Amino acid sequence: MADALTVALTVIPAAVLRNLADKLYEKRKNAALEVEGLVKQLTAAADHEKITAVINLLITDYTFSPQANQRKGGLIGLAAATVGLSNEASQHLEQIVPPVIKSFGDQDSRVRYYACEALYNIAKVVRGEFIVFFNQIFDALCKLSADSDANVQSAAHLLDRLVKDIVTESDQFSIEEFIPLLRERMNVLNPYVRQFLVGWITVLDSVPDIDMLGFLPDFLDGLFNMLSDSSHEIRQQADSALSEFLQEIKNSPSVDYGRMAEILVERAGSPDEFTRLTAITWINEFVKLGGDQLVPYYADILGAILPCISDKEEKIRVVARETNEELRAIRADPAEAFDIGAILSVARRQLSSEYEATRIEALHWISTLLNRYRAEVLTFLDDIFDTLLKALSDSSNEVVLLVLDVHACIAEDPQHFRQLVVFLVHNFRVDNSLLERRGALIIRRLCVLLNAERVYRELSTILEAESDLDFASVMVQALNLILLTSLELSELRDLLKGSLINPAGKDLYVSLYASWCHSPMAIISLCLLAQTYQHASAVIRSLVEEDINVKFLVQLDKLVRLLETPIFSYLRLQLLEPGKHVWLFKALYGLLMLLPQQSAAFKILKTRLKAVPSYSFNGEQLNRTSSGDPYHILHQMSGSHANEDGFDDGKSRNGINFAARLQQFEKMQYQHRMHAKAQAQLRNNSGSLSKEGSQSQRQEEEQRRSQSSDLNAPPLRSSKKGSGQQQL
Repeated sequence: MADALTVALTVIPAAVLRNLADKLYEKRKNAALEVEGLVKQLTAAADHEKITAVINLLITDYTFSPQANQRKGGLIGLAAATVGLSNEASQHLEQIVPPVIKSFGDQDSRVRYYACEALYNIAKVVRGEFIVFFNQIFDALCKLSADSDANVQSAAHLLDRLVKDIVTESDQFSIEEFIPLLRERMNVLNPYVRQFLVGWITVLDSVPDIDMLGFLPDFLDGLFNMLSDSSHEIRQQADSALSEFLQEIKNSPSVDYGRMAEILVERAGSPDEFTRLTAITWINEFVKLGGDQLVPYYADILGAILPCISDKEEKIRVVARETNEELRAIRADPAEAFDIGAILSVARRQLSSEYEATRIEALHWISTLLNRYRAEVLTFLDDIFDTLLKALSDSSNEVVLLVLDVHACIAEDPQHFRQLVVFLVHNFRVDNSLLERRGALIIRRLCVLLNAERVYRELSTILEAESDLDFASVMVQALNLILLTSLELSELRDLLKGSLINPAGKDLYVSLYASWCHSPMAIISLCLLAQTYQHASAVIRSLVEEDINVKFLVQLDKLVRLLETPIFSYLRLQLLEPGKHVWLFKALYGLLMLLPQQSAAFKILKTRLKAVPSYSFNGEQLNRTSSGDPYHILHQMSGSHANEDGFDDGKSRNGINFAARLQQFEKMQYQHRMHAKAQAQLRNNSGSLSKEGSQSQRQEEEQRRSQSSDLNAPPLRSSKKGSGQQQL
């Protein structure tokens, strides 16, 4: 090394070496020109040994010097030597370039500036030969793009443009070696670095021989990350680059959709609105273009789409809905990586979304899968059934109706049907407000979807064995009201009307009777509907004092008003034939006798009975009836031997044992009375304990006050009078 330095010193005059380290730029520049000339002479003489010695001198004594001016001189000297070498420079690049690149990290900003200038001049000379150092130069430029000194940044930008020109012209550039470097820096947050990176991505993508699209998954996430940058310019540049890549994807016959789909799914949940919109737009295109490649990612894509359907931004909602429809229209084969379980899991999670639109679409997906892949979906039923059942309590009517549609599809199997109805009853039991708010909606919809008779028979079976008697009574009253009023249950009502003549009607009547016993008014309503009027009259007469409470009268009021509706028009018309329907009159008069005379229901029913025309009675009855007073009708008809539809001829009609039914009703009502007494006793005991506790507290308080008074009272006198007063 000493010999080499000696050789260099003999080549370069001492004055040039002094000026090369001078503090004045002009002297350093002139010295560099001298070095350039000397190197040209050595190059012409092909004396590469001396050239190497000169370069080593510039590096060792100048570029690596602790003195800033010497480092500046060394850098300008290396650039001058490269210019002097001209076409021969490639032989010495391994010596020249590394020290210059190292100087990019110098603590002195002017040294960094001269390093940029030196490398710029070197690159201009060697052009394509420069590529072997590309990754090192790129790394250095990436850092310099965010330099704290504006002059250094400006110099770095000039060098960057030149390097880009060289790369686009070169056939030696290795994209494979460059991508790891790019990927490593894509998540840097510095805005200058981001601009630098996007600029390089755009330039490289414009080179026909460089396949940036093939490596897009490596830096796609970084580009999406830039869409939420605080700088409008960076967001615009990133969006422009992404738009260009998306267009290339549309035109490319071969694209790796899978890896990119994973990135897009994550970005679709970004808190940044613009990022979400871009991600969902890409997903939309992928669903249209990806085909079979995306089958393994359907669940992930669906997980990204469903929340976006409820996005606050309309543009995102529109694209998400379109994508959702596109995805649902694709018919994939479970044997080809189509994971039904994963999709069901996504839909189940989204049923807990706070947004109604998302919950609705999740249900549409479950319904679609059930229709297409029923057998496969049922294998995952344990994973989703509880969630579907809980969704029946959803705040949205539309969601509840869709849940019922799904349940109805599942409940085609008897075991699932039973499970559904049991849960429904359980839900109504634990949440009384659900029964009040949604009971009618749920029951009516199920009756439409699963056959009303099947639903009511199952509910009756469950309620017959219900241990919570209070709930059973409320539930039966609700079911009875739905039965009497809902248009969807008209066929069921028609079937019950024929209970005395139709075996199917009889079976249904008997099936409902057991559970309807939980409510006297429900039983009476059922009898009136089934036209078993004699039994209705017997039920009314069997009622005892405890049965006639406020709740009963409220229910009776509702029944009286229902008798005036079109549903009971047949019953009102039967009043035109009192001789044939004696027990109907007795039942109605029985109800009238139970009503308070000042109530509106009493007046309504009384008016209806008064409206029975006198010509409906035979002549003998008219002669016996004083002034046609309807209150004497029952007495006049009691001697009539006319038959009626509800007459059971003592015990049974059409196989219905009414005597046994009445015993069943009385037994159930006895249980209710005992239960009510037990509840009242429990309340009384609780009240007594509370009262005793209060009394005890009062006594203790009085005792304390008394003791306090005694302590503060004056001494008692010894006289008898005083003593007597004290005793009083």
